[in-house]
Amino acid sequence: MTTVRHHAFVFALASWLVAVAGALAVVQATASTQNQQNRQDLPRFTSSESVRRVVLYATVRGEDGFVADLTADDFTILEDGKQQKILEFQREDVPVAIGLLVDNSRSMLTRRDEVVEAAKTFVRATNPQDEIFVLHFNERLSYGLPRDVPFTADRALLGEALDRMQLDGQTALYAAIAEGLSHLGKSNLTKKALIVISDGGDNVSQIRLDDVVKRADLSGASFYGIGIYDPDDGEADPKTLRNLANRTGGESFFPERLADVRSLCERIALTMRNQYTVSYSPSSVDTKPTYHRIEVKVKDPKKRKLTVRTRTGYYTTPVAPQE
Repeated sequence: MTTVRHHAFVFALASWLVAVAGALAVVQATASTQNQQNRQDLPRFTSSESVRRVVLYATVRGEDGFVADLTADDFTILEDGKQQKILEFQREDVPVAIGLLVDNSRSMLTRRDEVVEAAKTFVRATNPQDEIFVLHFNERLSYGLPRDVPFTADRALLGEALDRMQLDGQTALYAAIAEGLSHLGKSNLTKKALIVISDGGDNVSQIRLDDVVKRADLSGASFYGIGIYDPDDGEADPKTLRNLANRTGGESFFPERLADVRSLCERIALTMRNQYTVSYSPSSVDTKPTYHRIEVKVKDPKKRKLTVRTRTGYYTTPVAPQE
């Protein structure tokens, strides 16, 4: 009798385990499908099929700083001169994937301590949920974080990454930006930004500036540059930082005093945390690479004098003909 009960118990237990395993498999399959759908539904500038949705991050400032009380009705979006219907509008401190690119060329020798501390100030002012990496560059590129840590929000780990600044060689600025944009693409976060701190123009990269600008447009990332230039430095190239910032909705700064770099880093962090997210779906389908111009206008019901910064356009990749 005991043996019969034992076998019955074992059989019941086995049946229960099979049922649980089956249920878990269903849950995992459902979760996997949902995750794939979520990734597919992420707003983006380009895809292999078409541009589904254009997401803009707009910074609006008035005389007293950031303006936070606007609504979707206060915004007008034009693409190639045609007004677009706003699909999404919000103003939230959303996590950002951020690349900190720090010039390690020999000419940064007298600026090292101030630059490292300024970058640490930036990190402390970011959203605790941001995904950040550090890329040091001179004529070579090296990541500050361990190889198995592509991004982190750990302040201590990022501080150690910034302390790995080793000064030598020339400045591969364009190569660093291209690598930083590529690395940003590994993050699942929609909002992305590159921050570059450099004291000179590019004098060693093999990649062309035009290619870097196009990659920045395609990435959807905002670009922020701090140029620590000596007025007598013939290699200084403020146009590069200014051009990338203007096209992507970021900002560029050229402080006269090294002591100002820290406050500028903090300003950039606060800017990214005080932006409007506005998206729309363009109706056109491109069959060849095309650049679309974007203009965002803000009409303030309170009649304040406002300025708005966001990207000025984007590239599309060609759509393959359907068979």
